[in-house]
Amino acid sequence: MKSLQHLNKYFLKYRWHFLLGILFTITSNYFGVRMPLFVKSTVDSLMSNITIESINDALWVSLQIGGIYMLLSLSKGFFLFLMRQTIIVMSRRIEFDLKNEIYNQYQNLDLSFYKKNNTGDLMNRISEDVSHVRMYLGPGVMYSINLVVLFTLVVYQMIMISPGLTALVLIPLPIMSFLIYKVSAKMNLLSKMVQEEQSILSTIAQESFSGMRVIKAYSQQESVGDKFENAANKYKSKSMKLVVVNALFIPTILFLIGLSTLLSIYIGGKMSFTNEITLGGIVAFIFFVNNLTWPFASIGWVTSLIQRAAASQQRINEFLWVKTKQQKDKETEPFSFEERISFENVSYTYENTGIRAINKLSFSIPKGDTFAIIGKTGSGKSTILALLLRQLEPDSGVIKIDNNNSSTIKMDGFKNALGVVPQDVFLFSDSIGNNVKFGSNDPEISDADLDAACETADILKTVQQLEHGYDTILGERGVNLSGGQKQRLSIARSLLRKPEILVLDDCLSAVDTETEDKILKELQKEEDKRTTIIVSHRISTIRNARHIIVIDEGSLVEEGSHSDLLKRKGFYYELYKKQQSDLNDEFIDDDRNNMNN
Repeated sequence: MKSLQHLNKYFLKYRWHFLLGILFTITSNYFGVRMPLFVKSTVDSLMSNITIESINDALWVSLQIGGIYMLLSLSKGFFLFLMRQTIIVMSRRIEFDLKNEIYNQYQNLDLSFYKKNNTGDLMNRISEDVSHVRMYLGPGVMYSINLVVLFTLVVYQMIMISPGLTALVLIPLPIMSFLIYKVSAKMNLLSKMVQEEQSILSTIAQESFSGMRVIKAYSQQESVGDKFENAANKYKSKSMKLVVVNALFIPTILFLIGLSTLLSIYIGGKMSFTNEITLGGIVAFIFFVNNLTWPFASIGWVTSLIQRAAASQQRINEFLWVKTKQQKDKETEPFSFEERISFENVSYTYENTGIRAINKLSFSIPKGDTFAIIGKTGSGKSTILALLLRQLEPDSGVIKIDNNNSSTIKMDGFKNALGVVPQDVFLFSDSIGNNVKFGSNDPEISDADLDAACETADILKTVQQLEHGYDTILGERGVNLSGGQKQRLSIARSLLRKPEILVLDDCLSAVDTETEDKILKELQKEEDKRTTIIVSHRISTIRNARHIIVIDEGSLVEEGSHSDLLKRKGFYYELYKKQQSDLNDEFIDDDRNNMNN
């Protein structure tokens, strides 16, 4: 149950809701206990003092008794309503805060975490697991408080009526407690297994939906369906085991409560013959025992809720307590970029694979420069960008912006200065215009600025040819666009941001060389207004950069301009020869001239 201690801060935050809920619970149960006591006094009075001589007298007495009993019932119901409103509302607010806490942690975690965890499992934790925790915070807490208060008040009144009968009637309760203790461990184990299977099931479903085009293309619907069915059967098997435990547990509790009722009638009846208890006292005992029936019957259900909530909160805590390498408390320096960005002996190893992606890498990017990084697939190019963008933090070495360690620079200012175009473009299920505007911090963007960004990205004519233009709604993740169109929209999104630092991560891989050349020429027109960092495996993309570094197996092997690197006839030259067939004649002739000069 240690995992649930994480929620104590929320109980403290909403302490007034919690305390009022306890107060309303006590008040509601007070009126509930007064009802059997009123019945007791009424029965005893009718048996001894009150004589009824006519039908009118009987009617009047009945109305009096019924009115008072109804008033007590209404009072109990009113405070029961207030109890539910305070405690259930508290649980909903904690659910809201917990989901926000989880989501914020998702945003703070670095990329290495997402490489080790799948999206389906993360979605399941913020939805299903949080729902289980809320059931503990709401109904679980409410019924537990109600049981404690009701048991205290009822047992006290039962002892006041007959201590001996109370002891006999409550004999089944220790047996019930023993059963709860024995079963709780089984429930906890089964709850963990159910949640794990639920996560697997959610992951398969999400991956199937996202990859439906591939599944249909390869006619793998049946195999994927079988995989989902197998996972669903495992989930069903674990869930049914949990259901069986509950199904056997609750009837046992009801049997023990029924036994208490029979003991009240049988033993109480024998005691009445010796005047140890009145008839009204026996009736009150029956009421009291029945009042305890459902609270005690709910023990099994509440125990299941708590066990499942503990299992869910443990799963949530697994990543809530993950310490990121990003130390926000050290972010004291405002962002300022006046001179250069530097990598100084930077190394990084992925934890999940042990692969050393970057090895003692050093280079410098002057402000206003067009800087390019090239290398084979898997050479470490994307890792360099992830380190630069602080999506990852280096294992050793330091990344500096001017003379400041990047880890000390406030992320908000740094991110506001960035324009990032990733290789894998993500588009929202929204209009084209809103997708492009997503990159801007300016709430009032002019049509001229929007057109200019799209013109530079060579996507404006395509948008204008659409029936609804910028208002055209894209399918999920831009499914109705080609790969090249997605990349160009992503470039426009970044340019609209008017970034101080523009990062292009192999973002022209899906466009033809003619379109690529046109976009690059448009970007060159304003290259002095920003620092541009281009990552690519295609030489045609980076050939006009002022400075190029060549990466292989995480290390810098060559650097210089395009013409300088060709003259050396090293690693870069070999890449160039392999890609030469993809370059047009203009590029080839130009490069030959550069080599001869």
